[in-house]
Amino acid sequence: MRFVDRVAFVTGAGSGIGRATAKLFAAEGARVFAVDVNAAGVAETVDAIKSTGRAADGTGCDVRSLAAVQTAVDRAVERFGGLNVLVNAAGVGRFLRFEEMEEEEFERTLSINLGGAFRTMKAAVPHLLKPPVGTVVNVASTSALRGTAYGSAYAASKAGILNFTRSLALEFASRGLRCNCVCPGGVKTPLARGFIRREDFEQHLIDYQMPPKPGTWSDPEDIANAIAFLASVEARFVNGVGLLVDAGTLA
Repeated sequence: MRFVDRVAFVTGAGSGIGRATAKLFAAEGARVFAVDVNAAGVAETVDAIKSTGRAADGTGCDVRSLAAVQTAVDRAVERFGGLNVLVNAAGVGRFLRFEEMEEEEFERTLSINLGGAFRTMKAAVPHLLKPPVGTVVNVASTSALRGTAYGSAYAASKAGILNFTRSLALEFASRGLRCNCVCPGGVKTPLARGFIRREDFEQHLIDYQMPPKPGTWSDPEDIANAIAFLASVEARFVNGVGLLVDAGTLA
């Protein structure tokens, strides 16, 4: 029960890592506000939490719109009386040859994965800085730490998230606001469907990035556990890190 009397705002909560995180925070006492562009998915997450007797609310929200994000954060604060934890789990990505990538695809990936975190933090930071000062956990990737063939837009966005997080960790450290990242490897989520091997890809590059070893693909709950640790008082001296959760893929 690490999050009793805390309010957690979770993006990408309609499925995958975001949903697992929202459910875990609620199970540990938090009042959870869930958002996702998939409003039906948000409703399923909120209903699942409420069925356990915990407090939750949520709304459909496209993190590419600052106005939409601001409205969602304001609604969360009005509903639950404040904001203590922000988790940015909203994300998109897929394998695609660079020659096939249109500017729109590149811009969309960066706008959701990196821009989305910027917008939620713009809206949430004024509330997170109020006592008791809160914490932020962003979802990056092992792709933040190495090149990713056929995933240049995704890798660029996740590398951006990592250094965005580190920079804000330094900027807000004197005011007590911690900012950290998790860097998952392969996770069994709907997002993973975008990273499909194609016959025209060079197989050895895919094998290097996504090793076909037992245990290298995690469940969303594995990542949620790491997020909960970073957001908890147990990690009060952890700030500005990119925590690898990849079964040793990058070891």
